[in-house]
Amino acid sequence: MGRIVVFANQKGGVGKTTSTVNIGAYMAEKGRRVLLVDLDPQGNLSSSLGICNRNLGTYDVLIGKAPAAEAIIDTLQENMCVLPSDIRLSGATVELADEGERNYFLKRAIASQISSFDYILIDCPPSLGILTLNGLVAAQSVIVPLQCEFFALEGFMNMLSQTIRRVQNNLNNELFLGGVIFTMYDSRTRIAQEVIQRMKEAFRKTPEYLFRTVIPRNIRLAESPSHGIPINKYDPACIGARSYAALTEEVLKRV
Repeated sequence: MGRIVVFANQKGGVGKTTSTVNIGAYMAEKGRRVLLVDLDPQGNLSSSLGICNRNLGTYDVLIGKAPAAEAIIDTLQENMCVLPSDIRLSGATVELADEGERNYFLKRAIASQISSFDYILIDCPPSLGILTLNGLVAAQSVIVPLQCEFFALEGFMNMLSQTIRRVQNNLNNELFLGGVIFTMYDSRTRIAQEVIQRMKEAFRKTPEYLFRTVIPRNIRLAESPSHGIPINKYDPACIGARSYAALTEEVLKRV
């Protein structure tokens, strides 16, 4: 049975999509069969893999218009598929709002695919709304990318203390914190070092929740989405690629 991992943080621009795509790509490169689920109406994960203007996507699967198998497509990365998204998905937040089982739609929608993949990685929108809750309910573990800046730290503390625990207690008692990824690290700035130090203090009793590999700011990581390919295809020798390759090794051992 495949493992389902959700990448979530209520703050945008912290590296959720970049981490989902590139960890998935390195998993696939190692022979794992990977499905990426784009759960963000902005569709950044889809466009970063060169996918746009699809007739079927996450929205159609969530509302029951089409089975997941019909909406999933292959990517240029061998062993890696994607369930794409587009702006129509924003309508799902309204359509599902009054449904009694509104937080379980994604779990049911992808249930048929669990045996077909080793890993299903879900990229959530930068919010704590219905779509993110669907991702947390569907997953076994949650990974939180954390940008090394002050406001990103505040957002994480809120998410950890409230949302994840609420989901664990009321919606998905199998969910566990897979870990925190430090992203966009710039060793030249004092705040980046302070964020890491504050997190180490907060997790001094459970340091295993903090991934050892830190993802630095890297222009090649920023460029690869515009070419529609993950970093392992775009520039495998750059520091960003080497960092995600090392991080993937940690993720595979943990989740």
